[in-house]
Amino acid sequence: MPIADKVAAANQLNEFLKGIIRLGGFQLKYRITVDPVLEDNSDWDPPEILVEFAGPDSTVLLARNAEVLRSLELLSTNALRLHAGEHGKVSFDCGNQRALRLQELRTAANVAAEKVRRTGNPYAFAPMNSRERRMVHLALRDAADLHTESEGEGRERHLVVYPKDRAPRHED
Repeated sequence: MPIADKVAAANQLNEFLKGIIRLGGFQLKYRITVDPVLEDNSDWDPPEILVEFAGPDSTVLLARNAEVLRSLELLSTNALRLHAGEHGKVSFDCGNQRALRLQELRTAANVAAEKVRRTGNPYAFAPMNSRERRMVHLALRDAADLHTESEGEGRERHLVVYPKDRAPRHED
């Protein structure tokens, strides 16, 4: 379900981020784009609102696998009162980290696929968020000899790549 009023949501995000940046003492600037056009979104559902950060404190946002950037994104989606399934509607980026992470995930998906093909054994990724799991699912969607599935609960949810003939069979 799309965000009902994207401009109002972008304005609300702007006010929220102004406060966070001021109170946090960050030296950051940001740009909010509604319905951004992304260069490469073949394995990515384009967000309805994109927030791009730059400035001297960019390294703070990107440290430890962009932990602060992802935390700001989560706080912002909560401030907008988006449901968990709608969190992908808003995306934060800094220093083109989103595109770099997408390429990283594509490479990891290809390496995992080759390992499964070579050994015939399933490959389990480390836990990752739903957006990243989706990127891996999409990166391997055309591999007719493989099957991907998300398994686990909560913070332990991860993706497993199976050979097509050894994919788990779930009863409904």
